[in-house]
Amino acid sequence: MRNLAEKWPPAPDWATAVLNKGGISVRTPGGLNQLLVSGDPAAWSQASGLAGEGVGAGAVASGDAYVVRIARDRILAVGERPLPIAAGWHEGGFAVSIMDAGLHVFEIEGPGLAELVARATTLDPQQASRSASVLFAGLNVLFYRFGHADRVRLHVDRGFAPYLWEWLEQSSGL
Repeated sequence: MRNLAEKWPPAPDWATAVLNKGGISVRTPGGLNQLLVSGDPAAWSQASGLAGEGVGAGAVASGDAYVVRIARDRILAVGERPLPIAAGWHEGGFAVSIMDAGLHVFEIEGPGLAELVARATTLDPQQASRSASVLFAGLNVLFYRFGHADRVRLHVDRGFAPYLWEWLEQSSGL
């Protein structure tokens, strides 16, 4: 039987992989905890202590723990330490799913960022939207700025991370 895996390049070692090319730097921030919250965001906020409705595409998130808005009733809570809420259904009207292994995170920054974003999406990066969910390089991702306006984070389904890495390698340095 033919081995179809031979036609795909191996995935990088995400703990050490860094791309510095074309005025951008891409890396994988390690150790992030990610919780997908579905349901009443106000009840979630009260139970978790994480205030706010979450950042959308183009908005800047910051801190050790923050919320990214996906839809009206869906958010992704991201933290550098485990978030103080259990997975499962909560009587307040929301459900929590652990997404640490489901979503891969890329952090991209540098003077070539605007050109890369223009190539990857039709999004106007200077305009914040309510949802961080966008089409980027042909993939559905969560896109937002982190820390300052010249750094973005992308959350992508883990299975698509090698593709996105290869796309970034080939699209950098235009």
